Amino acid sequence: MSHPEPSQPVLLTKASMITQSGGQTEGMIRSNAIVDKCDGICATHMLAKPHTASAIHHHGGQDTVVYAVKGRGTVVSEGGTKRVDLEPGDYALIPAFMEHQEVNDGDEDVVWTIVRSGRIPEVVNLTGWNGEPAKG
Repeated sequence: MSHPEPSQPVLLTKASMITQSGGQTEGMIRSNAIVDKCDGICATHMLAKPHTASAIHHHGGQDTVVYAVKGRGTVVSEGGTKRVDLEPGDYALIPAFMEHQEVNDGDEDVVWTIVRSGRIPEVVNLTGWNGEPAKG
């Protein structure tokens, strides 16, 4: 064999097994899909109800890839001055420590699949742009 043996078998998480994760923002439902299963990567699911926005936050040292599954949503960054609109089929890269906010200004749900460069997703909610970590 020309490569090492895999460290574990293929892992499947059925849609029916995806569970809501910890810290939530009203109207934003985050769920763990594949978390704490291997070093260096994790995957989550985000549902944004119409006319909602997440808290301003960053993901520490984790780079984040967003894949837009359904609806039209926006990633706001650069102190609230830059808007990146995503529609189904689009991808976005949110670099580590980039302060941002997910926004659904529309009348339908937004669904994103999110992959991060860490074993467990890190979310640091802030008191505002360039703010301190929020308590609680």
